Amino acid sequence: MTQIINISVETSTIIRILSLGFLGFLLSMLITPIYTNLAYKGQWWKKPREKAVTGETATVFNKLHAEKHKRNIPTMAGIIFVLSVCLVTVVFNLSRGETWLPVAAFAGAALIGMIDDIINIVGSGKGVAGLPSKLKFLLVTIVALVGGLFFYFKLDVSGIHIPGMTGQWHIGWLIIPLFVLVVVATANAVNISDGLDGLAGGLTSIAFSAYAIIALLEGRYGVAGFCLVIVGSLLSYTWFNIFPARFFMGDVGSFALGTALGVVAMLTNTVVLLPIIGFMFVIEAGSTIIQVSSKKLRNGKKVFRIAPIHHHFEAVGWEETKITMRFWILGQVAAVIGLIVFLLGNYI
Repeated sequence: MTQIINISVETSTIIRILSLGFLGFLLSMLITPIYTNLAYKGQWWKKPREKAVTGETATVFNKLHAEKHKRNIPTMAGIIFVLSVCLVTVVFNLSRGETWLPVAAFAGAALIGMIDDIINIVGSGKGVAGLPSKLKFLLVTIVALVGGLFFYFKLDVSGIHIPGMTGQWHIGWLIIPLFVLVVVATANAVNISDGLDGLAGGLTSIAFSAYAIIALLEGRYGVAGFCLVIVGSLLSYTWFNIFPARFFMGDVGSFALGTALGVVAMLTNTVVLLPIIGFMFVIEAGSTIIQVSSKKLRNGKKVFRIAPIHHHFEAVGWEETKITMRFWILGQVAAVIGLIVFLLGNYI
């Protein structure tokens, strides 16, 4: 079993890891006015959806967010923290060998999201206003597959750890499809959760904070530093994204964050804990799956007024800020439970 680190011995390392988070925050703050100037001058407005995921007219969604559409809020602000995370990690991280995979996956998914955002910006808003969902799914899957091959053949990982179980459960090459499943599912779950001001930024900050602690306890200092750079950069982004949002992260941000979160879960060998730490992402994605399945199997009947579930709460009359902060609280509780399970399964 991995032993808990000796804090007194590792003080300098901890200080450096925390400093990386501060650098991410600082650099994001410096990039923000540059992005803001370009976005408002270039009118990078997020186009309203005319069709929902299931194909029907997105009447309820557009009614709920009519005021935002009038304000012309720019999208693609995820570029801010994507640049910050990549620059700080590559230049200053303690262990570049540990971070090539998460940074590459983070950047690759961001590129896919950026293409989708650009199409949304320059398009007319017809249909789903961006890349076709099947094409996005395929492209993210390719990024995940390349990462999975690297994970298996280069990092020589072929097993997973189950909390409370001694040793590894060796699954051989099946680690590759598991890697792809985890990364793609997490990328899409975070993307689905990005629907209210501050929601996705806050939830991913919480999840990456939990994983920074896990990586630190495992002695994976490079991964811990990567997680804290994301947290620092996201805190800067969320400062401007809380209600009323100055800008939205767009798919460039949500796909990058979700992909990186899945990769970090695999690198720390805590994939079993990911649904606990990222419980709110499971709820968000699950509500969408339930809604789509219900419409297909029950002749168009809905379970929720609108999916994902954060929009359902909007539709029944909850204020946007109330939904966001309550989801943050639930996300924090879930992260703490995940950390407790991690400690019980590894050190008790």
